[in-house]
Amino acid sequence: MILPISNFNWKNINFGADKSGEKTANYDHDTLLKNNFVTRSRIELDKLTKSFSLYPARGLAGNKNANFYEFLSMGTVPYIIGSLTLMSIFNSANKHFNPFAKAKAAKLGNKMALGVLLYGVFKSVSKSFINIPVKMATGIDTELPYVKINYLLQENPNDYNNLTSIEYHKVGESVDFPRWDQLYGDPAKGEPANWRYDKIAKKNGLGENLNDSDQEVKPIYKEVLVKSKFAKSISSYLWAATGVALAFQQPWENYFRVATLKFWNIKDFAKSIKTFGKSFVKSAEQLYKGDINATSKLSKHSGKILLGAAVASTVLGVINTIHLSSKPHKQDPKKVMNPSKESVVN
Repeated sequence: MILPISNFNWKNINFGADKSGEKTANYDHDTLLKNNFVTRSRIELDKLTKSFSLYPARGLAGNKNANFYEFLSMGTVPYIIGSLTLMSIFNSANKHFNPFAKAKAAKLGNKMALGVLLYGVFKSVSKSFINIPVKMATGIDTELPYVKINYLLQENPNDYNNLTSIEYHKVGESVDFPRWDQLYGDPAKGEPANWRYDKIAKKNGLGENLNDSDQEVKPIYKEVLVKSKFAKSISSYLWAATGVALAFQQPWENYFRVATLKFWNIKDFAKSIKTFGKSFVKSAEQLYKGDINATSKLSKHSGKILLGAAVASTVLGVINTIHLSSKPHKQDPKKVMNPSKESVVN
């Protein structure tokens, strides 16, 4: 376990380890994080490392501090193991085949391995196809991460007080109970309490200098969360399927002939990276144009259909998300009140 550390410095993030082996940044309270590539990479690396080490050790030992978050985080373990197993099924037996059969099997095996990788990459990256335009249109980042501090139960008499561990969550992870408190400004930094809500309100045409911008924004925020989650759940799998289809295109065979992970061999590694880029572009073109030797129109245009479905689901998902029904309509005050009618002002 770790002790909370005060005076956190964003510019100098140090990692410490407690006696259970858990490494964590020096956070002493729930902290909002910036949603950028560096932060996302650090979060995923930290969760992946613990999912293969700390979390299963806690669970198997029946540790009282093992929780549902750790259980869900370990979902990446069977995914990775299953992916590696699927790759090995089509590649491990190649050495037992004759040269001709080995070459044919290697083509399928390599494409299968690439398909597994592109499935995960496309499924993950496609979420940004929804989140980025929605954020640009509404000012709402549906993937905004934060660190949650957990205070752990004492495991033995020699443990220190206030034992803590950290979890990574998103502000909008729960549609019913978003972490509204993380969106308020920090007085210690001289930030106005509602400055994030003010920006969202202005972005969505609710006006400026509102007395309670947070109350005006919260219904809009929830609506965007619900619609964006629905859009991502559909489009991400269509993009993942597109990634698998892309991996089975013929131009990838040029890459497999020169592929290498020996980065210390600069010349060969650079050639491998360059060939990967060319193969990716040519494979995308072939997927779109289809097989000219296909016997049916459906087979010839299947790539266009799949790609079109992925793009359409993304575009329609974004349009539906930014079309806000909870946003108040602008009305002319003169049309609301009829000056010829009697009225009472309390």
